[in-house]
Amino acid sequence: MFQLRNPRGFMIKNEFRQRITDKKAKVGVIGLGYVGLPLVVEYANNGFEGIGFEVDERKAEQINSGVSYIGDVPSGRVKEMVSQKRLRATTDFSHLAQCDAIIICVPTPLRKTKEPDVSYILAAAEQITKNLRRGQLVILESTTYPGTTDEVLLPMFEGTGLKLDEDFLLAFSPERVDPGNPQFLTHNIPKVVGGVTDDSTEVAAYLYSQIVNDVHAVTSARVAEAAKLLENTFRAVNIGMANEMARLCYALNIDTWEVIRAAATKPFGFMAFYPGPGIGGHCIPLDPHYLSWKARQHGFDSRFISLAEEVNSRMPEHVVQLVADGLNDERKAMNGSQVLLLGVAYKKDIDDVRESPALSIIDRLRDKGANVRYHDPFVQKVNFDDAHTDASDEPLSSVPLTDEELSSADCVIIVTDHSGIDYKRVCSLTPLVVDTRNALNGDLRRESKARIIRL
Repeated sequence: MFQLRNPRGFMIKNEFRQRITDKKAKVGVIGLGYVGLPLVVEYANNGFEGIGFEVDERKAEQINSGVSYIGDVPSGRVKEMVSQKRLRATTDFSHLAQCDAIIICVPTPLRKTKEPDVSYILAAAEQITKNLRRGQLVILESTTYPGTTDEVLLPMFEGTGLKLDEDFLLAFSPERVDPGNPQFLTHNIPKVVGGVTDDSTEVAAYLYSQIVNDVHAVTSARVAEAAKLLENTFRAVNIGMANEMARLCYALNIDTWEVIRAAATKPFGFMAFYPGPGIGGHCIPLDPHYLSWKARQHGFDSRFISLAEEVNSRMPEHVVQLVADGLNDERKAMNGSQVLLLGVAYKKDIDDVRESPALSIIDRLRDKGANVRYHDPFVQKVNFDDAHTDASDEPLSSVPLTDEELSSADCVIIVTDHSGIDYKRVCSLTPLVVDTRNALNGDLRRESKARIIRL
């Protein structure tokens, strides 16, 4: 009589697929930040019961009250899902046992040594281990080094006595979130999925296909982990090239942005990347270090990655030099000058200051004796101890962008090109503007009375 090679594995795979098809699968998401909250809301919006797990009681309370603290997730949508009992948040991780799918969306920062810090992943995995039962699918979305899913998580879960494919499934699917980008949201960003086994890949891909238009399955979790690191390392390296070009063009008295526009007219073999005051956010400044760290474990020297990090990390210093050069031409010293930053978030129209180059720029300006203030409609206060800068630095609060504020500034630095800022007014009231984002268009530059220095 014909027998299935792994009848229990066959059963769990098909049972899970059926629960997904019937919208009976409960989806738990650990970590309700920029990645986790949009994800669990998307599942709830598509007919599944979504349970969010948080260590922050305030966040859980806000969600259960129908309030969103993430700009890309409307509070109205959260309130609707909560009222329909398809969404709830909790700090009680024993409820993980109720979930059929558990998706880990916790931060993966760097240690001070710039080595991977997977402590948040381990903490989440420990909670899952305590509540793991037969019939569950666990997916890691947090960015990490290749091998984390099968080398770290799998032994922890099989340590419970349950077996992969027979009792549970395990996969990795890298998050792809672009905060503040209304064009690309959870449902229309292609999803890469790689399981530790073929069954895990198949079921995880099927689960994501319920909320994502395009799912791209790969042969292993390691491939999916490496793909995520390649995406952001590619950006970091190319931004590093653009930043180095900007510094060279400044030395040669050439307009960097005009050079890039000219090169971008080539219809093949060129992709435009743009310089800036540095790189920020939760991905690009961190992810290349995960890849280079793993490379070192195998005796490989990732020289491009190291060089890009070196170039990008020097951009705040270059911005401060532009300010010093501009003030010097006006016969003013940096020490005692009034410098106003426009924007401290790491990108436009969001409230996230993680790894923002603005923080490093402020530190350097203060060290040189400048009186620094900032205006950011999205960030009301910056605590420098939270930002891993000099803890002795006093916090700063956003100041209103009044005529008096602009007129009293010796120099304005456009660090984040937020929408809604009247740059024409800025240029009419300030004698010196350092534009790190190409926020000032050609007409504005030609008509401006201010001296404008650009990267």
